[in-house]
Amino acid sequence: MRPSLLDDFEARGLIADLTPREELARHLAQGPRSVYCGFDPTADSLHVGSLLPLLALRRLQMAGHRPIVLIGGGTGLIGDPSGKAGERALSEQAQVAAWAERLKAQVSRLLDFGTGPTDAQLLDNYAWLAKLDVLDFLRDIGKEFSIGAMIAKESVRARMGRTDAGLSYTEFSYQILQAYDFLRLFQDHRCSMQIGGSDQWGNITAGIDLIRRKTGEAAYGLTLPLVMKADGTKFGKTEAGTIWLDASKTSPYEMYQFWLNTSDDDVISYLKYFSFCSLERIGELAGATKTAPEKREAQEVLAQEVTALVHGEAAVRDARTITERLFRGEVRSLTREQAAQACSAMPNMALSLGAESIAVVDLLTKAGLAESKKRARELIAAGAIQVNGDPVENPGEAVSRGTALHGRYFIVKKGKKTFAAATLVEA
Repeated sequence: MRPSLLDDFEARGLIADLTPREELARHLAQGPRSVYCGFDPTADSLHVGSLLPLLALRRLQMAGHRPIVLIGGGTGLIGDPSGKAGERALSEQAQVAAWAERLKAQVSRLLDFGTGPTDAQLLDNYAWLAKLDVLDFLRDIGKEFSIGAMIAKESVRARMGRTDAGLSYTEFSYQILQAYDFLRLFQDHRCSMQIGGSDQWGNITAGIDLIRRKTGEAAYGLTLPLVMKADGTKFGKTEAGTIWLDASKTSPYEMYQFWLNTSDDDVISYLKYFSFCSLERIGELAGATKTAPEKREAQEVLAQEVTALVHGEAAVRDARTITERLFRGEVRSLTREQAAQACSAMPNMALSLGAESIAVVDLLTKAGLAESKKRARELIAAGAIQVNGDPVENPGEAVSRGTALHGRYFIVKKGKKTFAAATLVEA
């Protein structure tokens, strides 16, 4: 028997806070509901941290409800203090608008949009926030908020308690604007539920209270947990930086490798959070991780599932091809696009090289694969170095633009699985 939506969320560890469970379960069971989550455009792309709420909306859609993705073209001009140690830098209106358009394109790949009863809607709160009259807003909405209650919110208290970073009135007003968003969606689209990250609980309950005060009706909320690695470090970061959903910022291969490199301690939790594998299948993968961790079967499933969701099945096939060819030493068979993706996922330096050549010994030290020329020569003598899949046997060997992969790339392999790259630029 298929578990209920909330049972499934609980079994996957997807609930941090929620309004009374029985009331929410009854509300969801009584018919298709509209549920929203907001995303402020603070950059030109969403990142993997945004996947959890987006996929939660997808789970709701699969259960027969209508997701609403609210792009914060208006609130993005203000900045949410939740979960932030200091005040955000305010961006220009044109920049925020451009970012909002990019975000709209990204979420369209993860949800089914259309005009049917469960088809997702994409809205932008700039449409109503930009038209607000300050006096009317303060009289009609501002009067419903108690300063004491606003200060008691965790996101506000955390900032006000810091001696190194206060809280401006601009950010203090954010929870009123988010609550007003919920009210507008409730009135205009019969949206009765909001989801978000665990740091959004105070903002969500502010909206629920505002709806009750202005309409006398009930609204509901649910927050998702903050995703952290088992070792306590931040999820979604690598040595190269943030993992973005935009393929031009993080290649599909790089995203595939990010999930493939998940630790055994994290992989089962991530499968529950970020994949649509059944809990039974995840249980099987958990068993495989314990009995045969060297096969990394769970990591492979995770990498395929999430990369396909974000970039499509063709991108997964490409990522697997790149992975196989790199580790088999078949680097020369990579297409130009595949080579560029491969280099994006490893330490990659820009190398200015004209007609001259560069000794492999120097290439190793510049790429950070050897701490000295002496060590570089030792690695070559030990047969531990390949350049573009070709074994380097002579410590005096050199490479040039003419030997570069597609005239541009040197992919250097040290040992069995350590890679670095050099990308040629104009001298």
